[in-house]
Amino acid sequence: MSKRVAPKVKARVEKLRREIERHDHLYYVLDAPEISDSEYDRLFRELLDLESQNPGLRSPLSPTQRVGGEPQEGLGKVSHRLPMLSLANAFNEEELNAFRKRVGDRLEQDDMAFVAELKIDGVAVSLTYQEGELQTGATRGNGLVGEDVTVNLKTIRTIPLRLKGPSPPPIVEVRGEVFLALSDFEGINRRRSEAGESLFRNPRNMTAGTLRQLDSRITAERPLSFFPYSVGYSEGIAFETQHGVLEQLRDWGFRVNPHFRLMDKMEEVAEYCRDWLAQRNSLDYEIDGIVVKVDQLGYQRKLGQVSREPRWAIAFKFPGQEATTKLLRIGVNVGRTGALVPYAELEPVDVAGVTIRSATLHNREDIRRKDIREGDTVVIKRAGDVIPQVVGPVESLRTGEERVFEYPDECPSCGSPIDSREGEPLAYCVNPRCPAQQLEGLKHFVSRGAMDIRGLGPQTLEKMVELKLLASPSDLYSLGADRILELEGFKEKSTANLLESIAQSRQQPFARVLFALGIVHVGETVAEQLAQEFGTVEAIQEAPEEEIAAVMGIGPEIASSVRTWFDDEENQALIGRLRQAGLQLKAEKRAAPPDSDSDSSPFLGKSFVLTGKLPTLSRQEASRLIKEHGGKVISSISSKTDYLLAGEKAGSKLAKAQDLGVEILSEQEFRDMIGSAES
Repeated sequence: MSKRVAPKVKARVEKLRREIERHDHLYYVLDAPEISDSEYDRLFRELLDLESQNPGLRSPLSPTQRVGGEPQEGLGKVSHRLPMLSLANAFNEEELNAFRKRVGDRLEQDDMAFVAELKIDGVAVSLTYQEGELQTGATRGNGLVGEDVTVNLKTIRTIPLRLKGPSPPPIVEVRGEVFLALSDFEGINRRRSEAGESLFRNPRNMTAGTLRQLDSRITAERPLSFFPYSVGYSEGIAFETQHGVLEQLRDWGFRVNPHFRLMDKMEEVAEYCRDWLAQRNSLDYEIDGIVVKVDQLGYQRKLGQVSREPRWAIAFKFPGQEATTKLLRIGVNVGRTGALVPYAELEPVDVAGVTIRSATLHNREDIRRKDIREGDTVVIKRAGDVIPQVVGPVESLRTGEERVFEYPDECPSCGSPIDSREGEPLAYCVNPRCPAQQLEGLKHFVSRGAMDIRGLGPQTLEKMVELKLLASPSDLYSLGADRILELEGFKEKSTANLLESIAQSRQQPFARVLFALGIVHVGETVAEQLAQEFGTVEAIQEAPEEEIAAVMGIGPEIASSVRTWFDDEENQALIGRLRQAGLQLKAEKRAAPPDSDSDSSPFLGKSFVLTGKLPTLSRQEASRLIKEHGGKVISSISSKTDYLLAGEKAGSKLAKAQDLGVEILSEQEFRDMIGSAES
């Protein structure tokens, strides 16, 4: 029988959901957070625990569902109730004026207003809300039929799961653009480059691929955003103007792009387009033009469409951001993991109003694939404040004096040998004490996603290392005001702020500390998994590699990296110093819900291995039940395994369990355990 849930638990769950939704809106939409990240994490973990321990309280609209769920087998199709149209293009002011004339002639009306909006270079999607709750999300597809990406869209924090305000319409379809910030894109590609992984070509391609993931947990790890721009099909609500639509979307809790503008004259629209062409690179996301729409929706309906393009809107397209210049030399930077990342030194060239002197080359495989050589004339592409990229060489301009790039034989920072295996996209410095690696490690340790120590920019950290104020992350916690005041630009106020930020970082949860250590392949998600699975840093230090690899979602490569890091004596000493500094090196104990007897659960702390085909349960269902009742699922049998849940064709795991004396459960015995846990 299912476990009865106490009314105060239900009330607490609903209160937590509303509170987290409010803080999500403050943080992601209004950019005005009220609480610290650690306090938000505490609320989120409490809700996650309550839902895990009370499965009947789960809801697809809960904020916890944004973290992603089990992989899908495929993407379904969604028919749009109203077609998602494409736009005609204008490339100059003459074509804008021609659009204005066509509109006026067809309406026989000269007095009208226009709304101009930034054209975000992302992926168009539609979101269907019923009675204010998000039901379906789909890509544009061919304009008539798109792909069902609901579970992936729910992971995007700027998409409300419920519309704010009273009396939402019975049905409303919100349309908009999903995109990835340039700073996030550059950071993801930098980390992939250092890890020797393939790189994403541009933010739009990465966004499209992320939205089509069958595993929504991957989507949840990538910081996608959303700007709405219109309403498609709707019932029970009517709009008069496009700017009124945008204002209503804001009232419903969406993050509306703030740069839209209502104008009466096409001369104003043209000036708006010129202004944004000049300042497009001030944004942290890509725009490729301006969308101009007739503001009155009644006029839009009269104008209609031709083919698949509306007559009431046009896209003013910006020119590309590319230029050609000479590649003088290929240099190498050393990253946090020891990866040697090449970059291009260029003859200075103006790209979209900015002088470019260097550009990223990602890795040697990228250089080889594009056949980029020192001395080449190359095409440079720039987007926003992200480091420019070398698109490729202009081979027709080669003189024969160009030089093929080879990695150096030793590290440019410390002179140590280079591990440069054929077929690997990157070479690595083998010295873990390399000064360049240590500096990059410090930058990672203080970063926002890690210990979040404000006031320590890259130049300040470099100066601190140069003056021997810092050599290790633990040195941060013994810094005194007298030494900080020696640094240029630091006064009493800024010094006090920095010391306060360092002090507050001691309260960061264990998972954040694990991530901050900079262990190769241990990102934020893996760090959270390790913290929850093992509970303390001592448990991770003592865990065999096989036990780490058995944690769901980790596997042998990450486990080997974790084991290697913790086996290093200097890293062990660092953990000791961080412990003395007062950092959190154990996970907070998950609180049991009120009126719960979870401590008596036969699953609590027990490890299960699954094998064979069960009569009625899938492996995913069995794994979910084990975790919901306090157990853990591992992939391999050992003497420490508590139970083997075995079905038909169990194979070698069954024989090994018998040899080791591991208790073997049938599905019926497993269900009896669940009944015992829930009664």
